[in-house]
Amino acid sequence: MTKLILFTDLHMVPEGETIIGLDPAKRLSAGIAHVNRYHADADRVIVMGDLAHWADKSSYVRLKAELDKLVPPLAITIGNHDRREIFLEVFTNAVTDENGFVQRVIDFDDCRAVLLDTLFAPPYDYPNSHAGLLCEKRMAWLETQLETAGDKPVLLFMHHPPHATGFTGMDLIRLTNEVEFYDLVKRYGNVLHIFAGHVHRTISGSSRGIPFSVFKSPCHQQPMPFEAPDASLSVDEPAAYGIAVMTDTGILVHTEDYEIAKHEAEVA
Repeated sequence: MTKLILFTDLHMVPEGETIIGLDPAKRLSAGIAHVNRYHADADRVIVMGDLAHWADKSSYVRLKAELDKLVPPLAITIGNHDRREIFLEVFTNAVTDENGFVQRVIDFDDCRAVLLDTLFAPPYDYPNSHAGLLCEKRMAWLETQLETAGDKPVLLFMHHPPHATGFTGMDLIRLTNEVEFYDLVKRYGNVLHIFAGHVHRTISGSSRGIPFSVFKSPCHQQPMPFEAPDASLSVDEPAAYGIAVMTDTGILVHTEDYEIAKHEAEVA
């Protein structure tokens, strides 16, 4: 049974910088240590974008040093806070498709994992650069992965949720071509689950009949009030990552609030 660890919205900053007083490197380091201690047997750690808060090279270098500590193998894609060309300068082993997008397919015994690059840039102009997009080339690539999956169920991993999540500000910068995306996905009917980040909340449900999961950040979280129009607001809540495990009948999805769990484990 394939077991996947899921991180999103790492928002690494240069050494000495913080986000609302939080050090993304410290919180991510604790998460990586937790994974290595309790889930070293995972088949893959998948990271779903917003890797560096300001997309600067020093932050990517700092991030790579942390991710290199992982025991399970890593698969990675990018989000709206990233710059594709700077990311690839540092993560020289990152897999890209034939058009240079940071997306890939990984076949396991019981599923096909497809990582999508939803970065709507360049140009890096607000608000488009923070919304998500799967252009014609990326949509064509996705169609190929769905078409060639055979009997394997497909798991999609993407930074931007392809539908509204109920948060007013974040929904303004979700995937812009969600109708075309779901038309394609529904046409093949083999997507078992969609995983996303971007919103910095734990959210689950279904859209167009397909289940989805959205995960919190290892660093800062989105305030809970739905009507907040400002997508940049942040609060200090426990860091988290996701766990997805294939079963004989489907898939199980868990959220690990590892800062809380860590203290409980020490007490026990």
